[in-house]
Amino acid sequence: MTAGLKNGLRLAGVAAMFGICAAAWRMGWVQALYWPSLVAHRADWALAVGNHPVAAPFVFVAIYAAAVAMSLPVGLWLSLLGGLLFGMFFGGVLTVVGASTGAGLLFLLARGLLCPFFDAKFGARIARLRPGLERDGFSYLLALRLMPVFPFWLVNLAPALIGMRFWPYMAATVLGMVPTSFVLSAIGAGLSASLASGRRPSAAMLLRPEIFLPLAALALLAVLPAVWRQFLARDRRVKNVSRV
Repeated sequence: MTAGLKNGLRLAGVAAMFGICAAAWRMGWVQALYWPSLVAHRADWALAVGNHPVAAPFVFVAIYAAAVAMSLPVGLWLSLLGGLLFGMFFGGVLTVVGASTGAGLLFLLARGLLCPFFDAKFGARIARLRPGLERDGFSYLLALRLMPVFPFWLVNLAPALIGMRFWPYMAATVLGMVPTSFVLSAIGAGLSASLASGRRPSAAMLLRPEIFLPLAALALLAVLPAVWRQFLARDRRVKNVSRV
């Protein structure tokens, strides 16, 4: 297969991905997964889960994985929905499986479709980064996964584009998403009781223990990587002084 044909196929693949995303927006599939829509149709979702208890978890994982693979900005709402429909523990498990599967698919798509173009433009710089990436890439990605302030799609794409290996990427992805996924699932499960009682979502709900405590845990989770980096930096300084 000639290089021109390969590049043409890659461009067609990128165009197809953008086309699918545009269609999802145009047809309202993305908006249907936003929180107001999920709350409005909560009874329908719960009824579907009750009527199809075996298939429902697989469908949820498939929807989550497809959304992540297409970089649709609905991961937060799907994580809350998992807790809302399946409870904190099972919802957290399904969220980790769906998000990890989608992140792996996006990694492979980016590696196959985008990486050759990225290498052609930044290959020399990537080559200089690769030794450090192979040595510390797992730790850096794990820290990024533990900080939900970074866009999920960017954290999924960047390692593929700069040459991180797949299995360390997946290991850091799964481990890093477990705490956040379970916290968000716990928040969704906490909201479930309030919504089931007929109360409209409000800021006052955030003060309920079943919601406030997971939020506090999420805030703590966000600062842990920074504390860990400070600890490592201090440890290195102590070792350098001891050598002198």
